[in-house]
Amino acid sequence: IHWGLYSVPAWSPKGTYAEWYWHAKDGLPRKHAAAVARSEAVKEFHARVYGNNFAYEDFRPLFTCELFEPEQWAKIFKRSGARYVVLTSKHHDGYCLWPSAEASQSFGTAWNSVESGPQRDLVGDLTRAVRAEGLKMGLYYSIWDWFNPYWPETEHPYAGKKEESPEGAAGRKKYIHEVMYPQFKELVEKYQPALIFSDGDWWMDDDKWETRPLLAWLYNNALNKDEVVINDRWGKVRGKHGGYFTTEYGAGFDDPEVLWEENRGIGMSFGFNREESLEEYNTAEHLILMLADTVSRGGNLLLDVGPTHDGRIPVIMEERLAEIGAWLDVNGEAIYGSRRWIKDAQWSAGARPEFTKEDHHNGNALTESTIRPKPGNASREAMFTSKGTTVYALSPGWPVGETLVIRDITPSDATDVTLLGSEKELTWRGVDNTIEIDLTNIGIHDLP
Repeated sequence: IHWGLYSVPAWSPKGTYAEWYWHAKDGLPRKHAAAVARSEAVKEFHARVYGNNFAYEDFRPLFTCELFEPEQWAKIFKRSGARYVVLTSKHHDGYCLWPSAEASQSFGTAWNSVESGPQRDLVGDLTRAVRAEGLKMGLYYSIWDWFNPYWPETEHPYAGKKEESPEGAAGRKKYIHEVMYPQFKELVEKYQPALIFSDGDWWMDDDKWETRPLLAWLYNNALNKDEVVINDRWGKVRGKHGGYFTTEYGAGFDDPEVLWEENRGIGMSFGFNREESLEEYNTAEHLILMLADTVSRGGNLLLDVGPTHDGRIPVIMEERLAEIGAWLDVNGEAIYGSRRWIKDAQWSAGARPEFTKEDHHNGNALTESTIRPKPGNASREAMFTSKGTTVYALSPGWPVGETLVIRDITPSDATDVTLLGSEKELTWRGVDNTIEIDLTNIGIHDLP
């Protein structure tokens, strides 16, 4: 859940992150063309809608959250089939959704949701509601504040400096020890998150971020130290070190030994973006394929929603979550507690397609490798998960022909074949190291 002051303007050009609004508007210029274009668009939008004299901090009174009902949110997440929830306790703008004294002290103004805006402990309210529904509660925490006065922006990566100045080093240490450390410890002690999702780390190593001593403190002192898990965003260690590895609008990992999680929005932005239209939102079909694909390769899916400034989960997002939940009501047995099988998928004949990073980002890789292959290309006939002595085959679409053939599996006298959600018995036979399942007595109306 990406929710904060950026939820008030809730705007960015299509295909970009609305939660980066303040940086696009006021941050130091970035070099690559897409960031420059976003910055120019946000500046023009802000001047036209709010005026040049309207500062980012002026969004605080408009971040009202008057329709926020944490119990309703928790029920939506429960209905979706989610097993854990992660809320942005603080994004890169430094604004905190709990009563952080360090945020207000360092910014020199009320910079949390209790002293300004909704005047509510949003982290606490949602934590209690989520746990009441039996779900795990996690917290996202950005270790980087873009514009924290303790650490001048001119010392940040986009300033173009090759080396850190003595003043920059002093500001960095002041920020880390007087803001980051106490905030992190307060979140752990006050809310005991089951999961901590760090972010904002990518441009500096873990020595300069001083994250390892902080994690040592976590695993020695947290009241729930035997429960809490962490990701891999602690300072240039992504995909190398951490409790589990993360990708973002990416392809995940193909190493069976890696614990990983794919992160993406239902649309293309994490924070709510009013510029997005129906076409930017993934269909339920696509999201369910994404879930099956991710789990078949050994990963978890952390799917994002971006609430509005007044505290609503947009109805289109709620609908998508409900549709995923309806599918999981029938097929969750193949997802929850499952593990990667000896192979993640079975491919049809044809050329195996190769995909670019952009193909994975925009979802084309998933579609073209499953339900809409290009002519002559192979596609995945089934994606597999396993649990104990059971293998689950998730077919992306209704199989072509009258049989579904599962290869590289040798049945025995104890083998049983069933269709989740259907009471009908399936006729099948074992041929060498394959199982051929007869589909002629299963019709569309037999499916739940």
